[in-house]
Amino acid sequence: MRTRYHDHLEQLADQLRVMCARNREAIAMATDALLGADLELAERTIDYCAETVAMREDTEHAAMTLLALEAPVAGELRRVVTALQLVDDLTRMSALTEHIARAARRRHPADAVPEPVRNLVIHMGETAVDLADAAVGVLTTADPGDAADLDARDDTMDDLHRDLLAAILADGWDNGTAAAVDVTLLGRYYERFADHAVEVGRRTVYMTTGHRPDDTPAHSG
Repeated sequence: MRTRYHDHLEQLADQLRVMCARNREAIAMATDALLGADLELAERTIDYCAETVAMREDTEHAAMTLLALEAPVAGELRRVVTALQLVDDLTRMSALTEHIARAARRRHPADAVPEPVRNLVIHMGETAVDLADAAVGVLTTADPGDAADLDARDDTMDDLHRDLLAAILADGWDNGTAAAVDVTLLGRYYERFADHAVEVGRRTVYMTTGHRPDDTPAHSG
């Protein structure tokens, strides 16, 4: 019975990895749609994100079933409860990505990102993809060092977000209030996406080891 229970735990972990990998693909698609003023790609991304969000119910049901199957021991209980928390982070990542794609659709055929901040948004998109990819890795390995690396990489997103806000508030900004609002929101979506990716890493390590990665040095190189 315990072997079957652990098999079910692994299936739950697989579902989490699938959701995270889909978020990685979606944020790349959303960024391409945003920067390319690509309406078709924006629509596809919105549908793709909605499918990922819809996975929440099945994943939560799988976790709740594990709680009901057999009284889990401490380590098993920690894995199931943390998995439920991870589902929330992964769902939020999908929702934030959908917001980015909707911004591209709303502004079409115009560019949603003015030229003065285009490079910053490009780098924010690349960083978001990198963080989501790293989160998939941590979900696979549960390596505390990899989780600490995720946290360190988030500093890059924070720096880009600050630079974006500074550009919008600068005296030389001449792209209008509507564009300033749009770009401010886009920056927030990317920044929050990154925060949830980092939280995925932290929760995964805790789920597997019972320890937080906060005091674990990041890998060098």
